[in-house]
Order: sequence, then C-alpha cells, then structure tokens
Amino acid sequence: MGTAFVTLADIEAARARIAADIVVTPTVDSPSLSEKFSVPVRLKLEHRQTTGSFKLRGASNAVALLSTGTRGVTAASTGNHGRALSLAAKRRGIPAVICMSKLVPENKLAEIRRLGAEARIVGASQDEAQVEAERLVAEDGFSMIPPFDHPATVAGQGTLGAEIVEQTPDVETLLIQVSGGGLAAGVAMAVKTLRPNVRVIGVSMARGAAMKASLDAGRPIEVEERETLADSLGGGIGLDNRLTFAMCRDLLDDLVLLSEDEIAAGVRHAYEQEQEIAEGAGAVGIAALLAGKVRPKGPTVAVLSGRNIAMDLHRAIVCGTWRDARERAA
Repeated sequence: MGTAFVTLADIEAARARIAADIVVTPTVDSPSLSEKFSVPVRLKLEHRQTTGSFKLRGASNAVALLSTGTRGVTAASTGNHGRALSLAAKRRGIPAVICMSKLVPENKLAEIRRLGAEARIVGASQDEAQVEAERLVAEDGFSMIPPFDHPATVAGQGTLGAEIVEQTPDVETLLIQVSGGGLAAGVAMAVKTLRPNVRVIGVSMARGAAMKASLDAGRPIEVEERETLADSLGGGIGLDNRLTFAMCRDLLDDLVLLSEDEIAAGVRHAYEQEQEIAEGAGAVGIAALLAGKVRPKGPTVAVLSGRNIAMDLHRAIVCGTWRDARERAA
C-alpha cells in the first residue's frame, strides 16, 4: 500500500490501551437505505460515543502515551476534538487549554468548559488557533495533542475501523468523514489491512474541503475556512502535514464533496428515518448515498461520526428553515 506510518499493530495496541476509556459503539441495519439501494446498508453509530463523537478514541490514546509530569495539554479544534481532549485530560488530572476559531459553535464551547478545560477563542480560522496552541507549547511547556496529524491520534481513530470489520465482516463499501484526515487515515488503514478489497470512500463538504483540494494539488495547500453545516469538517490539514495527507492519498479510493442542501438532507434522513440525531459532519455518509455521490456495492457501512449539533439548528434543518436562520444570524 505504500504508506505505513501507522500500522494495524499500532491500532490494535491503541485499542487495548483505551478499552476502558471508550464505548464500543454498535453497527445497525438501516432498513430504509437498504431498501432504497437494494444492498445491505448499515450505520456505525459512533455519534453515541462518550463526548458525542469519535474524537475520544484518538485523544484518549494520545493522552495515555504522555510522559509523567506533563504541565498541560493543548490543541486547535473545531470543537469535537477539544471536547474529547478535555475529558481525556480530566480523567488523568491534566490541565487542558483548547484553542478554537470564532466559527466554532457555542454549544461545543460550553461542553469544553463544562469538562473543566479552558476554551480559548483565537481568530477566524483553525490556522490562527493553531498558532496560539503552538505558543502554549513553546512558552508554557504544554504538550500538543493534534486533532489529526499525529500517530497516536490516528491509531486511536483507527480502532473504529477495526470495530467495523468485526461487526460487518462482509463490508464492501465504507463511507468515512474526511477533514484533517485522522479518522479517514486510521480507519482506512485498519479496514484495508484486514479487508484489502473494501472500497473506502471519503466524504466532505464542498465549502472549504482542505484535504480534497490538497489531494487534487498533489501537496498540502491552504483553503479558506467557510461556514458550513458540517462545521466539524472545517479547518486546514497543515502545510507541513507529515502523516494524514499521504495516508489519505494512498488509502482512500475516492473523496466526494457535498453541497449544503445535500448535507441537510442527510441530517433529516438520520432523524426521520433512523431516529438518530447527527450533526452535519456526522451525517455526510448518509448524505453521499442519498445524493448519488456514492453508488453502494455490496454490504455498505456509513459512519455517523458525531451528534454535537445545536438543537435549534437541528430543528431548523429538519423543518427546512435552516437557510433563513443562517441569514438572520449573519
């Protein structure tokens, strides 16, 4: 496969390391999607993970590997990684400062603060927040726990892929969220190593998809961060990306992009047909199927990666009034 920065052995070691810190989330049949596409479609309910997203896997693994005497941990985050890192640090009695842009929704800031971490708002992009996190490392001696481009984070996220193969051993098509690439890289490595013939399709939003733009350019590039219903997929991949760009390039079979209306349709379907509350980023796998961006072949798994959506926004999406609400807030 060419890329072996994080291996299945690393992922299995992470799985043992974080077993007491995470929930093994279920994979369930979707009768509505299975009937629509005439193949078995299953949903990996990772949005039921503690802290409401997959991010706890990578954060818990990275924090568990820190040396004793760590002064504190920090990271730039669009919200879900910060929430996960806050809990992982709290469990081990370590201070945490989470650096975020002003685009991060208030409900995610509130949860980070509730878990005892400091939520520090810096600038209008993840790149600006990253500068502050790096300052904390350089000047205050904090340990950086990156949300994606770090071997321990990728290995932790990869445990989700190992679970998918165990729960759906005949999987042929897998849809996985792509932002900075930590989840996609880890999951693809686990799945492709255990089941080399599985098609692993990355899914992101059309508004500011940094990994897609970088893959198209053949190198990491900067992309303007824009408001989107899939806010958890925002942010860059880092111009000095050392890990996830190459892994996504080598391991993903495709990466498709969705419009805002298509993302909204995924959120609505998750609620109305599956009785699941998913944030925009969490529902993009369903959305890609509904939009015809991915044609499922054989048993298919779509990951619901997160549920941390403001409920007023969720109601607006379900009712079809989210565009009006966004215009009023602008």
